Amino acid sequence: MRKLTYIGHSAFFIEKDWDGILIDPFISGNPKADFDFKKKRISHIIVTHAHLDHLGDAIAISKHTGAAIIAMVELANYCMEKGAKAIGVNIGGCLEFTWGSVRFLPALHSSSNPDLPYGGLAASVLLDIDGTTVYHAGDTGLMSEFSLIGELYNPYYALLPIGGYYTMDIKEAAMAAKMLFAMEIIPMHYNTFHNIKVNVDDFVNLIESQGQKCVPLEINGYVEL
Repeated sequence: MRKLTYIGHSAFFIEKDWDGILIDPFISGNPKADFDFKKKRISHIIVTHAHLDHLGDAIAISKHTGAAIIAMVELANYCMEKGAKAIGVNIGGCLEFTWGSVRFLPALHSSSNPDLPYGGLAASVLLDIDGTTVYHAGDTGLMSEFSLIGELYNPYYALLPIGGYYTMDIKEAAMAAKMLFAMEIIPMHYNTFHNIKVNVDDFVNLIESQGQKCVPLEINGYVEL
């Protein structure tokens, strides 16, 4: 079975055959996460940017499992300096693996942490899993690039931040969903902390009013790919 599981915040886990792909694994500091990476088969870790609620446990997981962190080159170099295995890429880069591919695309956001004043550009990522496309927007504001991404790649699933404050809010994320032409929208980056608390039903109603399907996932909820 191929499935996409929501860990919480912006963290997801994709399982395909013997591969497990973690995205933005903010786990140990996440008050809502319930995910034991030691009980999972993890082959790769994708990190959209260096903020600690996205880099999260990536370095520790890589050191424990041997899984490679895939990130922007500056962030990948930082991870390697910390003893992790990492693959550096840049905006526009597409890497092929046995489970499919990941392409790094723009995001409108910053990227740093207390140990790394500059973590390279923030990114969004497009994964192709046997022809099923999953677009993870990372942290981002509303941007015109969504239209181009929609035109070029037409992702089936779009994982979009909706919490506002640090990213797009509900209204802007709904506009992004429309620009991406995605079939199913999964909200993320909301209700983890007080300043990104929203009513997800408002987002569901807005997405459905524009003819798209919204799939808010509970913690450890999943969709089959």
